[in-house]
Amino acid sequence: IETAVIIEVKSEDGVVGLFDKVEIYYPEDEESRTVRIVTTLRNDVLSDCISKESPFGRALLGHRVGERVTVEVNEKVRYPVEIRAIEKGSDDPDLPISSY
Repeated sequence: IETAVIIEVKSEDGVVGLFDKVEIYYPEDEESRTVRIVTTLRNDVLSDCISKESPFGRALLGHRVGERVTVEVNEKVRYPVEIRAIEKGSDDPDLPISSY
C-alpha cells in the first residue's frame, strides 16, 4: 500500500484513454481488431486487454480516430496501425487481475 498510486482517469472525447475500447486496423494484414486499454494489473493479451504501458498501449494513448500510429516493439520491429473507432470506457472491477 505504501507504493500505491492513485490513477486519475481523464480522457477527452475522441481520444484514446485508459479503459477505452479501440478498434484498430492493421493495414499490412488488412485485418481489424478491438482492444481495451487497461492498467498493467489487468493486462491479458488473450482477452484483448492491453496494458497502457506496453508498446502497443503507449502507441495508441492520446491519439484520435483516423490517425495512423506506429507500434515500436524494439529497434528492429515496428508496424503501423490505424485507429478506426473509440468507445469510451471505465474501470471494470470484474476484469481479472493478471497473474503474470
